[in-house]
Amino acid sequence: MVGTDSLTGQQRFTFGLPALADGIDVVVVAVGIFAVGEALYVASRMRRGPLPLVPIGGSWMSREDFRRSWKPWLRGAAVGFPIGTIPAGGADVATFLSYSMERKLSTRKEEFGHGAIEGVAGPESANNAAAAGVLVPLLTLGLPTSATAAIIIVAFQSYGIQPGPLLFEQEAPLVWTLIASLYIGNLLLLVLNLPLVGVWVKLLQIPRPYLYAGILTFAALGSYAVGASTADMILLFLVGVLGWGMRQFGFPVAPAVVGLILGPIAEEQLRRTLAISQGDPSALITSPFAAVVYTLLLVFLAVGVYLKRRQSRVEEELSHSRAEPVTTEGTHS
Repeated sequence: MVGTDSLTGQQRFTFGLPALADGIDVVVVAVGIFAVGEALYVASRMRRGPLPLVPIGGSWMSREDFRRSWKPWLRGAAVGFPIGTIPAGGADVATFLSYSMERKLSTRKEEFGHGAIEGVAGPESANNAAAAGVLVPLLTLGLPTSATAAIIIVAFQSYGIQPGPLLFEQEAPLVWTLIASLYIGNLLLLVLNLPLVGVWVKLLQIPRPYLYAGILTFAALGSYAVGASTADMILLFLVGVLGWGMRQFGFPVAPAVVGLILGPIAEEQLRRTLAISQGDPSALITSPFAAVVYTLLLVFLAVGVYLKRRQSRVEEELSHSRAEPVTTEGTHS
């Protein structure tokens, strides 16, 4: 709500500062919460000493690895994509559900927690599928269900493109290009990750004070480039402290960015609807489309609560299984 009201033209919560008249740019908030907030959070919990590294063997999968992975890949994709389309879902939920499923279906349960490839292939496939599923509500309803989708919708709005049911008809080349970019992006990930895995691991050997100092420097440069204003630097620091506090006390940071984008749109449409209906709030739910959307929203929320509880049970089972002592029968010295 900071900035100039789009309906009345009055300034709100600007405290008389001209820099806040245009509102707070979403880039400043996103960089402040995700980059500055994360850097401050890691710095507050940083342990002194070198970072332990696990030695890495070959970067290519063997025939046995492929044989054990292709089924978890398919199952992970089948689990992750529908969960990614649910606003209350998320990649974390899909990952834990896939891990639990692979552990129950595996005939080598004793390897889970000690490098079982099924426990990596399935959850990673579910994670990628959930990330792709985010595009479904984004493109069809204009509803960003993750921080990444929120950044995409900001890019759309900067070009005057409004995601929604008519997007496929009005901007068909853009939509299909975006979908095709998913395939190209995955191929590039293979090209970059497999041959260069040793290079990426070397990045972990950079001392963390230098690493996060570089992150903060580039974050400040990116935010300053948006409006070339020192006020953005102050806002960046304040939002970064807010992001650190949210992480410190366990609050999710993605809804803050999504709310910053959807908040002004929701307020404008709400006030417009109330003006048309002469202040009757029942106009918000009486239309058939609104009734269907609210019903689906309640269903999504219920599914989200169920998935969260399921995830908690899976985490408890994993913690109990790891805490149980491993006993072997028939061993002798």
